[in-house]
Amino acid sequence: MLKDKKVLLGVTSSIAAYKAAELVRLFKKAGASVRVIQTEASLDFISPLTLSALSENPVLTKMVDSDSGEWNNHVELGLWADMMVVAPLTANTMAKMKIGECDNLLLATYLSAKCPVYFAPAMDLDMYKHPSTKANISALQEYGNILIPSGFGELASGLVGEGRMAEPSEIIDSITAELNKDLSLTNKKVLITAGPTHESIDSVRFITNRSSGKMGIALAIEAAKNGALVNLILGPTHLECSHDNVTVYKVITASQMLEQVNTHFTTTDIGIFAAAVADYKPDFIAKNKIKKSDDSLNIFLERTTDILAEMGNKKNDKQFIVGFALETDNELENAKDKLKRKNLDMIVLNSLNNKGAGFQHNTNKITIIDKANNISNFELKDKSEVAKDIIDKIIQISE
Repeated sequence: MLKDKKVLLGVTSSIAAYKAAELVRLFKKAGASVRVIQTEASLDFISPLTLSALSENPVLTKMVDSDSGEWNNHVELGLWADMMVVAPLTANTMAKMKIGECDNLLLATYLSAKCPVYFAPAMDLDMYKHPSTKANISALQEYGNILIPSGFGELASGLVGEGRMAEPSEIIDSITAELNKDLSLTNKKVLITAGPTHESIDSVRFITNRSSGKMGIALAIEAAKNGALVNLILGPTHLECSHDNVTVYKVITASQMLEQVNTHFTTTDIGIFAAAVADYKPDFIAKNKIKKSDDSLNIFLERTTDILAEMGNKKNDKQFIVGFALETDNELENAKDKLKRKNLDMIVLNSLNNKGAGFQHNTNKITIIDKANNISNFELKDKSEVAKDIIDKIIQISE
Protein backbone atom coordinates (compact mmCIF):
# COMPACT_ATOMS: atom_id res chain seq x y z
CA MET A 1 0.00 0.00 0.00
CA LEU A 2 2.94 2.37 0.58
CA LYS A 3 4.78 1.54 -2.64
CA ASP A 4 5.41 4.73 -4.67
CA LYS A 5 3.72 6.89 -2.01
CA LYS A 6 5.35 10.27 -1.31
CA VAL A 7 5.73 10.67 2.45
CA LEU A 8 6.57 13.92 4.23
CA LEU A 9 7.84 13.14 7.73
CA GLY A 10 7.82 15.90 10.35
CA VAL A 11 10.10 15.40 13.36
CA THR A 12 9.76 17.52 16.51
CA SER A 13 11.87 17.85 19.66
CA SER A 14 11.06 14.76 21.69
CA ILE A 15 13.40 12.11 23.05
CA ALA A 16 11.38 9.76 20.80
CA ALA A 17 12.92 11.51 17.76
CA TYR A 18 15.47 8.68 17.59
CA LYS A 19 12.62 6.44 16.36
CA ALA A 20 12.33 8.60 13.24
CA ALA A 21 15.37 6.82 11.79
CA GLU A 22 13.62 3.44 11.93
CA LEU A 23 10.41 4.99 10.64
CA VAL A 24 12.19 6.38 7.58
CA ARG A 25 13.83 3.00 7.00
CA LEU A 26 10.47 1.19 7.09
CA PHE A 27 8.85 3.68 4.72
CA LYS A 28 11.73 3.22 2.27
CA LYS A 29 11.60 -0.55 2.63
CA ALA A 30 7.89 -0.41 1.72
CA GLY A 31 8.77 1.46 -1.50
CA ALA A 32 7.81 4.99 -0.44
CA SER A 33 9.70 8.19 -1.25
CA VAL A 34 10.47 10.13 1.94
CA ARG A 35 11.35 13.75 2.64
CA VAL A 36 11.99 14.90 6.20
CA ILE A 37 11.32 18.25 7.89
CA GLN A 38 12.84 18.74 11.34
CA THR A 39 12.14 21.54 13.78
CA GLU A 40 15.36 23.24 14.81
CA ALA A 41 14.88 22.07 18.39
CA SER A 42 14.72 18.44 17.23
CA LEU A 43 18.31 18.68 15.95
CA ASP A 44 19.46 18.20 19.54
CA PHE A 45 17.81 14.75 19.58
CA ILE A 46 18.67 13.30 16.14
CA SER A 47 21.14 14.35 13.48
CA PRO A 48 19.76 15.46 10.11
CA LEU A 49 22.67 13.56 8.54
CA THR A 50 21.15 10.30 9.80
CA LEU A 51 17.71 11.06 8.38
CA SER A 52 19.16 12.43 5.15
CA ALA A 53 21.20 9.26 4.58
CA LEU A 54 18.22 7.01 5.26
CA SER A 55 15.71 9.04 3.23
CA GLU A 56 18.18 9.77 0.39
CA ASN A 57 16.97 13.37 0.45
CA PRO A 58 18.26 16.52 2.17
CA VAL A 59 16.58 17.19 5.53
CA LEU A 60 14.82 20.55 5.65
CA THR A 61 14.80 22.66 8.82
CA LYS A 62 14.36 26.32 7.86
CA MET A 63 12.19 28.40 5.57
CA VAL A 64 15.40 29.69 3.94
CA ASP A 65 18.47 27.49 3.71
CA SER A 66 21.31 29.32 5.51
CA ASP A 67 24.02 27.87 3.24
CA SER A 68 22.48 28.24 -0.22
CA GLY A 69 20.04 31.04 0.49
CA GLU A 70 17.33 29.00 -1.26
CA TRP A 71 13.74 29.20 -0.09
CA ASN A 72 12.21 25.89 0.98
CA ASN A 73 8.78 26.22 -0.56
CA HIS A 74 6.28 24.90 1.99
CA VAL A 75 3.44 25.11 -0.54
CA GLU A 76 5.26 22.86 -3.01
CA LEU A 77 6.14 20.44 -0.21
CA GLY A 78 2.50 20.25 0.84
CA LEU A 79 1.42 19.60 -2.76
CA TRP A 80 4.17 17.02 -3.34
CA ALA A 81 3.18 14.74 -0.48
CA ASP A 82 0.64 11.91 -0.64
CA MET A 83 0.68 11.94 3.16
CA MET A 84 2.26 13.91 5.97
CA VAL A 85 3.31 12.10 9.15
CA VAL A 86 4.35 14.07 12.24
CA ALA A 87 6.19 11.63 14.50
CA PRO A 88 7.09 12.36 17.20
CA LEU A 89 4.66 15.20 17.85
CA THR A 90 5.36 17.18 21.02
CA ALA A 91 2.76 18.97 23.14
CA ASN A 92 4.25 22.30 22.01
CA THR A 93 3.95 21.66 18.26
CA MET A 94 0.55 20.05 18.75
CA ALA A 95 -0.74 23.23 20.42
CA LYS A 96 0.60 25.32 17.55
CA MET A 97 -1.04 23.03 14.97
CA LYS A 98 -4.33 23.41 16.84
CA ILE A 99 -4.36 27.23 16.77
CA GLY A 100 -2.71 27.58 13.35
CA GLU A 101 0.53 29.15 14.56
CA CYS A 102 3.15 29.20 11.83
CA ASP A 103 6.64 29.96 13.12
CA ASN A 104 8.67 27.24 11.38
CA LEU A 105 8.87 25.26 8.15
CA LEU A 106 7.11 22.18 9.58
CA LEU A 107 4.07 24.19 10.69
CA ALA A 108 3.94 26.19 7.43
CA THR A 109 3.99 22.93 5.45
CA TYR A 110 1.32 21.39 7.69
CA LEU A 111 -0.99 24.35 7.05
CA SER A 112 -0.33 24.04 3.29
CA ALA A 113 -0.76 20.25 3.06
CA LYS A 114 -3.53 18.97 0.78
CA CYS A 115 -2.92 15.36 1.78
CA PRO A 116 -3.95 13.26 4.82
CA VAL A 117 -1.97 14.17 7.94
CA TYR A 118 -1.11 11.52 10.55
CA PHE A 119 0.20 12.50 13.97
CA ALA A 120 1.89 10.39 16.65
CA PRO A 121 2.07 12.21 20.01
CA ALA A 122 5.06 11.68 22.30
CA MET A 123 5.27 13.20 25.78
CA ASP A 124 5.40 12.34 29.45
CA LEU A 125 2.45 10.85 31.33
CA ASP A 126 1.13 13.99 33.05
CA MET A 127 1.51 16.09 29.90
CA TYR A 128 -0.37 13.50 27.87
CA LYS A 129 -3.18 13.29 30.43
CA HIS A 130 -3.56 17.07 30.79
CA PRO A 131 -6.99 18.35 29.67
CA SER A 132 -5.38 20.84 27.28
CA THR A 133 -3.49 18.03 25.52
CA LYS A 134 -6.65 15.93 25.25
CA ALA A 135 -8.50 18.96 23.83
CA ASN A 136 -5.71 19.60 21.31
CA ILE A 137 -5.74 15.96 20.15
CA SER A 138 -9.52 16.14 19.69
CA ALA A 139 -9.21 19.41 17.78
CA LEU A 140 -6.63 17.98 15.38
CA GLN A 141 -8.91 15.00 14.75
CA GLU A 142 -11.85 17.34 14.12
CA TYR A 143 -9.70 19.08 11.48
CA GLY A 144 -9.49 15.71 9.71
CA ASN A 145 -6.03 14.69 10.91
CA ILE A 146 -5.53 11.03 11.84
CA LEU A 147 -4.32 10.11 15.32
CA ILE A 148 -1.82 7.30 15.82
CA PRO A 149 -2.36 6.76 19.56
CA SER A 150 0.50 6.80 22.02
CA GLY A 151 1.36 3.54 23.71
CA PHE A 152 1.60 2.49 27.33
CA GLY A 153 5.08 1.90 28.71
CA GLU A 154 8.12 3.30 30.46
CA LEU A 155 8.67 6.98 29.73
CA ALA A 156 11.82 9.13 29.72
CA SER A 157 10.97 10.43 33.21
CA GLY A 158 10.92 6.91 34.59
CA LEU A 159 7.15 6.97 34.98
CA VAL A 160 5.08 4.22 33.42
CA GLY A 161 1.89 5.02 31.51
CA GLU A 162 0.49 6.56 28.33
CA GLY A 163 2.46 9.03 26.25
CA ARG A 164 5.10 6.80 24.68
CA MET A 165 5.19 7.32 20.90
CA ALA A 166 3.90 4.36 18.92
CA GLU A 167 6.67 2.12 17.63
CA PRO A 168 7.66 2.71 13.96
CA SER A 169 6.22 -0.66 12.91
CA GLU A 170 2.92 0.24 14.63
CA ILE A 171 2.85 3.57 12.79
CA ILE A 172 3.35 1.81 9.46
CA ASP A 173 0.60 -0.70 10.32
CA SER A 174 -1.81 2.10 11.35
CA ILE A 175 -1.23 4.03 8.13
CA THR A 176 -1.60 0.90 6.00
CA ALA A 177 -4.87 0.00 7.74
CA GLU A 178 -6.17 3.54 7.20
CA LEU A 179 -5.25 3.45 3.50
CA ASN A 180 -7.04 0.11 3.12
CA LYS A 181 -10.16 1.19 5.00
CA ASP A 182 -12.00 2.98 2.20
CA LEU A 183 -10.78 0.93 -0.75
CA SER A 184 -13.45 -0.84 -2.77
CA LEU A 185 -11.84 -4.31 -2.63
CA THR A 186 -10.57 -4.26 0.96
CA ASN A 187 -10.56 -7.81 2.40
CA LYS A 188 -11.78 -9.25 -0.91
CA LYS A 189 -9.86 -12.30 -2.10
CA VAL A 190 -9.06 -12.10 -5.80
CA LEU A 191 -7.63 -14.95 -7.86
CA ILE A 192 -5.92 -14.03 -11.14
CA THR A 193 -4.35 -16.31 -13.73
CA ALA A 194 -1.81 -14.82 -16.10
CA GLY A 195 0.74 -15.69 -18.77
CA PRO A 196 1.06 -18.73 -21.04
CA THR A 197 1.53 -22.39 -20.21
CA HIS A 198 4.24 -24.69 -21.60
CA GLU A 199 3.25 -28.23 -22.63
CA SER A 200 6.29 -30.44 -23.15
CA ILE A 201 6.94 -32.46 -26.30
CA ASP A 202 10.27 -33.85 -25.10
CA SER A 203 12.98 -32.80 -22.66
CA VAL A 204 13.79 -29.58 -24.57
CA ARG A 205 10.74 -28.69 -26.71
CA PHE A 206 7.27 -27.52 -25.75
CA ILE A 207 4.03 -26.07 -27.13
CA THR A 208 3.13 -22.57 -26.00
CA ASN A 209 1.66 -19.26 -27.17
CA ARG A 210 2.76 -15.62 -27.33
CA SER A 211 1.23 -14.46 -24.04
CA SER A 212 3.65 -12.38 -21.92
CA GLY A 213 1.57 -12.14 -18.73
CA LYS A 214 1.62 -8.31 -18.82
CA MET A 215 -2.15 -7.95 -18.67
CA GLY A 216 -2.63 -10.34 -15.78
CA ILE A 217 0.19 -8.78 -13.76
CA ALA A 218 -1.26 -5.30 -14.34
CA LEU A 219 -4.64 -6.60 -13.12
CA ALA A 220 -3.05 -8.09 -9.99
CA ILE A 221 -1.37 -4.80 -9.11
CA GLU A 222 -4.53 -2.77 -9.76
CA ALA A 223 -6.67 -5.11 -7.65
CA ALA A 224 -4.08 -4.91 -4.86
CA LYS A 225 -4.09 -1.11 -5.04
CA ASN A 226 -7.82 -1.30 -4.40
CA GLY A 227 -7.22 -3.28 -1.22
CA ALA A 228 -7.69 -6.83 -2.49
CA LEU A 229 -5.69 -9.80 -1.29
CA VAL A 230 -4.53 -11.29 -4.59
CA ASN A 231 -3.42 -14.81 -5.45
CA LEU A 232 -1.66 -14.50 -8.82
CA ILE A 233 -1.12 -17.82 -10.61
CA LEU A 234 1.54 -16.99 -13.15
CA GLY A 235 2.67 -19.07 -16.10
CA PRO A 236 6.23 -18.98 -17.52
CA THR A 237 7.33 -15.38 -18.09
CA HIS A 238 10.37 -13.19 -17.45
CA LEU A 239 8.11 -10.58 -15.83
CA GLU A 240 7.76 -10.20 -12.07
CA CYS A 241 4.94 -8.89 -9.90
CA SER A 242 5.79 -7.17 -6.62
CA HIS A 243 3.14 -5.83 -4.24
CA ASP A 244 2.55 -6.47 -0.55
CA ASN A 245 -1.01 -7.64 -1.26
CA VAL A 246 -0.05 -10.04 -4.08
CA THR A 247 1.07 -13.64 -3.53
CA VAL A 248 2.57 -15.17 -6.68
CA TYR A 249 2.35 -18.89 -7.49
CA LYS A 250 4.53 -19.80 -10.47
CA VAL A 251 3.44 -22.68 -12.67
CA ILE A 252 4.48 -24.10 -16.02
CA THR A 253 1.78 -26.42 -17.38
CA ALA A 254 -2.00 -26.18 -17.69
CA SER A 255 -2.41 -29.01 -15.17
CA GLN A 256 -0.23 -27.16 -12.63
CA MET A 257 -2.28 -24.01 -13.16
CA LEU A 258 -5.50 -25.99 -12.65
CA GLU A 259 -4.11 -27.46 -9.43
CA GLN A 260 -3.32 -24.02 -8.03
CA VAL A 261 -6.69 -22.62 -9.12
CA ASN A 262 -8.49 -25.49 -7.38
CA THR A 263 -6.44 -24.87 -4.23
CA HIS A 264 -7.53 -21.23 -3.94
CA PHE A 265 -10.87 -21.04 -5.71
CA THR A 266 -13.20 -21.97 -2.82
CA THR A 267 -12.05 -18.95 -0.79
CA THR A 268 -12.07 -16.59 -3.78
CA ASP A 269 -14.52 -13.69 -4.06
CA ILE A 270 -13.47 -12.59 -7.56
CA GLY A 271 -11.77 -14.77 -10.17
CA ILE A 272 -10.09 -13.12 -13.18
CA PHE A 273 -8.89 -15.68 -15.71
CA ALA A 274 -6.49 -13.78 -17.95
CA ALA A 275 -4.02 -16.61 -18.64
CA ALA A 276 -3.65 -18.00 -22.15
CA VAL A 277 -3.88 -21.64 -21.12
CA ALA A 278 -2.97 -24.25 -23.74
CA ASP A 279 -6.08 -25.95 -25.13
CA TYR A 280 -4.06 -29.02 -26.13
CA LYS A 281 -0.99 -30.89 -24.92
CA PRO A 282 1.01 -33.80 -26.41
CA ASP A 283 -0.44 -37.15 -25.39
CA PHE A 284 3.08 -38.49 -24.92
CA ILE A 285 6.20 -36.69 -23.61
CA ALA A 286 9.51 -38.16 -24.75
CA LYS A 287 12.01 -38.52 -21.91
CA ASN A 288 14.92 -37.48 -24.13
CA LYS A 289 15.29 -35.03 -26.99
CA ILE A 290 13.64 -36.37 -30.14
CA LYS A 291 16.38 -36.65 -32.73
CA LYS A 292 15.92 -35.09 -36.15
CA SER A 293 15.38 -37.46 -39.04
CA ASP A 294 14.34 -37.31 -42.69
CA ASP A 295 10.87 -38.54 -41.81
CA SER A 296 7.91 -36.40 -40.86
CA LEU A 297 7.12 -36.13 -37.18
CA ASN A 298 3.57 -36.57 -36.00
CA ILE A 299 2.60 -35.25 -32.58
CA PHE A 300 -0.77 -36.32 -31.25
CA LEU A 301 -2.51 -33.83 -29.00
CA GLU A 302 -5.15 -34.25 -26.33
CA ARG A 303 -7.39 -31.69 -24.69
CA THR A 304 -6.35 -29.99 -21.49
CA THR A 305 -8.96 -29.23 -18.84
CA ASP A 306 -10.86 -26.01 -19.54
CA ILE A 307 -10.05 -24.16 -16.30
CA LEU A 308 -12.46 -21.29 -16.94
CA ALA A 309 -15.38 -23.59 -17.72
CA GLU A 310 -14.60 -25.73 -14.66
CA MET A 311 -14.64 -22.70 -12.35
CA GLY A 312 -17.74 -21.31 -14.05
CA ASN A 313 -19.55 -24.55 -13.18
CA LYS A 314 -18.20 -24.59 -9.62
CA LYS A 315 -18.82 -20.97 -8.68
CA ASN A 316 -21.43 -20.06 -6.10
CA ASP A 317 -23.83 -17.11 -6.10
CA LYS A 318 -21.40 -14.91 -4.15
CA GLN A 319 -18.45 -15.43 -6.49
CA PHE A 320 -17.80 -13.16 -9.49
CA ILE A 321 -15.97 -14.71 -12.45
CA VAL A 322 -14.30 -12.86 -15.33
CA GLY A 323 -13.00 -14.45 -18.52
CA PHE A 324 -11.05 -13.18 -21.52
CA ALA A 325 -11.72 -13.72 -25.20
CA LEU A 326 -8.97 -13.10 -27.74
CA GLU A 327 -10.66 -13.30 -31.14
CA THR A 328 -9.77 -12.89 -34.80
CA ASP A 329 -13.25 -13.08 -36.40
CA ASN A 330 -16.88 -12.76 -35.29
CA GLU A 331 -15.40 -11.23 -32.17
CA LEU A 332 -18.51 -9.97 -30.38
CA GLU A 333 -20.63 -13.05 -31.14
CA ASN A 334 -17.88 -15.42 -30.00
CA ALA A 335 -17.31 -13.46 -26.80
CA LYS A 336 -21.02 -13.42 -25.95
CA ASP A 337 -21.22 -17.15 -26.58
CA LYS A 338 -18.23 -17.79 -24.30
CA LEU A 339 -19.75 -15.60 -21.58
CA LYS A 340 -22.95 -17.67 -21.55
CA ARG A 341 -21.45 -21.08 -22.20
CA LYS A 342 -18.92 -20.84 -19.38
CA ASN A 343 -21.30 -19.26 -16.87
CA LEU A 344 -19.29 -16.04 -16.48
CA ASP A 345 -20.33 -12.75 -14.93
CA MET A 346 -18.19 -10.65 -17.28
CA ILE A 347 -15.93 -11.15 -20.26
CA VAL A 348 -13.14 -8.98 -21.65
CA LEU A 349 -12.86 -9.09 -25.43
CA ASN A 350 -9.85 -8.03 -27.44
CA SER A 351 -9.10 -8.66 -31.09
CA LEU A 352 -5.84 -9.44 -32.84
CA ASN A 353 -7.21 -7.33 -35.68
CA ASN A 354 -6.72 -4.17 -33.58
CA LYS A 355 -3.28 -2.64 -33.98
CA GLY A 356 -1.44 -2.51 -30.63
CA ALA A 357 -3.71 -5.07 -28.95
CA GLY A 358 -3.13 -8.68 -27.98
CA PHE A 359 -0.04 -10.58 -26.91
CA GLN A 360 3.30 -8.96 -25.98
CA HIS A 361 2.16 -5.36 -26.49
CA ASN A 362 2.30 -2.75 -23.75
CA THR A 363 -1.13 -1.58 -24.89
CA ASN A 364 -4.53 -3.17 -25.36
CA LYS A 365 -7.95 -2.27 -26.72
CA ILE A 366 -10.86 -4.00 -25.05
CA THR A 367 -14.62 -4.40 -25.01
CA ILE A 368 -16.31 -5.50 -21.78
CA ILE A 369 -19.56 -7.47 -21.86
CA ASP A 370 -21.46 -8.31 -18.69
CA LYS A 371 -24.06 -10.97 -17.91
CA ALA A 372 -26.89 -8.58 -18.81
CA ASN A 373 -25.30 -8.09 -22.26
CA ASN A 374 -24.28 -4.50 -21.51
CA ILE A 375 -21.36 -3.61 -23.78
CA SER A 376 -18.62 -1.10 -22.89
CA ASN A 377 -16.03 -0.15 -25.50
CA PHE A 378 -12.64 1.33 -24.60
CA GLU A 379 -9.92 3.05 -26.60
CA LEU A 380 -6.39 1.70 -27.05
CA LYS A 381 -4.56 2.27 -23.76
CA ASP A 382 -1.50 1.20 -21.81
CA LYS A 383 -2.18 -2.11 -20.08
CA SER A 384 -1.96 -0.50 -16.64
CA GLU A 385 -4.82 1.80 -17.66
CA VAL A 386 -6.72 -1.12 -19.20
CA ALA A 387 -6.36 -2.96 -15.89
CA LYS A 388 -7.86 0.04 -14.10
CA ASP A 389 -10.84 0.03 -16.49
CA ILE A 390 -11.39 -3.70 -15.90
CA ILE A 391 -11.11 -3.51 -12.10
CA ASP A 392 -13.38 -0.43 -11.98
CA LYS A 393 -15.98 -2.30 -14.05
CA ILE A 394 -15.74 -5.39 -11.79
CA ILE A 395 -16.28 -3.17 -8.72
CA GLN A 396 -19.24 -1.47 -10.38
CA ILE A 397 -20.96 -4.68 -11.50
CA SER A 398 -20.18 -6.92 -8.52
CA GLU A 399 -21.44 -4.54 -5.83
